[in-house]
Formats: sequence, structure tokens, C-alpha cells
Amino acid sequence: MEIAMQDVLVDMGPAFLGSRLKRLAERLQAGAMRVIEEAGLPLQPGHMAVLAALRGRALTIGQLAEAIGISQPGVTRAVGQLEKLGIVAGVPAADQRTRMIGLTPAGQAAAYRAATDLWPRIGLAAEEVLGGGGHGFLAQLTAIERALDQASIAERAAHASAGGLRIREFEDSLAGDFHDINAQWITAMFALEPTDRDVLEHPQQRIIAPGGTILFVEAPGLGVVGTCALQRTGPGRFELTKMGVRDSARRLKAGEFLLQAMIERAGAMGAELLYLLTNARCEAAIHLYRKLGFVDDAQIMAEYGARYERCNVAMRFAGLPAPPLAR
Repeated sequence: MEIAMQDVLVDMGPAFLGSRLKRLAERLQAGAMRVIEEAGLPLQPGHMAVLAALRGRALTIGQLAEAIGISQPGVTRAVGQLEKLGIVAGVPAADQRTRMIGLTPAGQAAAYRAATDLWPRIGLAAEEVLGGGGHGFLAQLTAIERALDQASIAERAAHASAGGLRIREFEDSLAGDFHDINAQWITAMFALEPTDRDVLEHPQQRIIAPGGTILFVEAPGLGVVGTCALQRTGPGRFELTKMGVRDSARRLKAGEFLLQAMIERAGAMGAELLYLLTNARCEAAIHLYRKLGFVDDAQIMAEYGARYERCNVAMRFAGLPAPPLAR
């Protein structure tokens, strides 16, 4: 008599949601791969989103990553594969420093074939699998994705064991907290410099709009107690800046909770270089930076250190490759 095997992923429930969705994706993509092969196209399921995004327009790697919702390295890898197949190629751009990617004639033919034959058939098959509940299921997936945009599983897991600390995204109502928390610690130790005032008084224009982000940490009963920003300083380059925590929350390890969340956010944003500028007097902060993986870097000091008069320490997050030499 055969003994039914236990389905571990089902039994473990929500804790194994990522693994279960990955298993489901592999089964769905295996079926889609057979349909693609039978159609005679030299493509993989992972190429289809790039093909769909490029129909009728050329995009940069960054724009492709944003349109598809995956990391820039993943998009770069897919584009490289499609270039070798003659499906996509670089196209002229108004700004010669920007590399635009577009479909070749062969790519346009493949996209037309996919849109008029493959995708409708695969879509109908998927609807059959969903048993008529496709719209509800897709709405749930959208809700999950939006929830993860607000806070990752790692952030939420940390929140469960961090005394109720939680991460909040920037919104206009929190601009005052961003200004006041940072102005307090800067003026207590140094003096506000023009670049400080510019960023603290215009966070939307100086941080958010150019492609950066601002996060806050909130503690039960205390409200917003800390903040930190990622300022985009070039393609794939981000400065971790304007990090401060109110004295009332230092014992809660709010700074470490916030810094870990910001490092994870930098990775999700495709950071190739994550660095910070500080002063040796900020001993507690430097200790925390080193604890979470930052190392002193003379090259960062040479490239960016002149931004602040008080800067005499520059650090790079060692979890990423060493930055290229300045040109």
C-alpha cells in the first residue's frame, strides 16, 4: 500500500507562501515554454514581459525594470539574451548618454506572433485553471504586490520581533518629521550647511523626484521616531543620507531597524553602489554602519566627500561590488 506523501509547502501555510508561489510559477512557465517551443519561437517565458513592454516603444533598462517590476540586473540579463537572438537592439536616443532598447524587425514579428496567438491561448488556459475565478485571484496578487511595496517580508518579520516598530513610506504629512529629526541632531553636533537646508526643506524635489526614497520608523506610543533617505546620485548610485533617530527611541534599536530596512530598499531599487558620508564624531552611528556591513572607502571620499564641510569619513556598503574608478 502506497503512503501519501506530505505536501510540506501546503502544510506550512503562509510561512511558505514564497516557496509555494515559486513552485506554482515553475509549473505555469513549464507549460508556457511548451507552447512557445511548438510555435517555433526561440524565446523563453521570462522574455515575454520584455517583449510586451517594448511593443511600439523603446525604453531604457531602468524603464524596463520599472515597467516589468523586476530588478535591473534581471532585465539586463534578459535583454542580453534577446540581443544575441536578434530580437532587440540599441536604438538612437536624443541623449547620447542614455541607452535605449527597442525591438528589431525580427522582434516586432515575434511580438506580433505572441500577441495574436501565444498570449491569448496561454491566457485562456490559465483562466481554465483558475476555474472562472481569475479576476479575484489576480486582484489578490495585486494586493500582495502593493503590500510588499509598502514593506517587505523581511521588514514585516523584523517588525514582529522588534517591539512593534514599523516602517512608513514618505508622504507630504511626514515632511516636517523628516526636517525636524535631522535638523535636531545636525545642529546639536554641527551646523546646518546649505546642502542640508536644501534637502530638508525640499525632500520631494531633492530626494523623491530624482528617483530616491525616504523611510520613517514608527514606535508604539511614540509615533515617528526616526527617518533616513536614499538620494540617487547617478545610475545605480545611492547615498544613504539624513538618518536620524529621536533620543526617546534609541533604546528601542530603532536606528538599526531603520538602517536594515533602508539597505534592503536600496537593493530592491537596483543599487550598484550604496555609500554614506559622515563625521568621526558620530561614533555611535559609525559603529552601527560597520555592524550592518559598511566599510571605510577612500575612493568614495575622493568622489563625494566635498559635498559637506563636516565630512571626514566616507563608507561603502560592502554587500555590493566595489564601485568603478571615477572618470
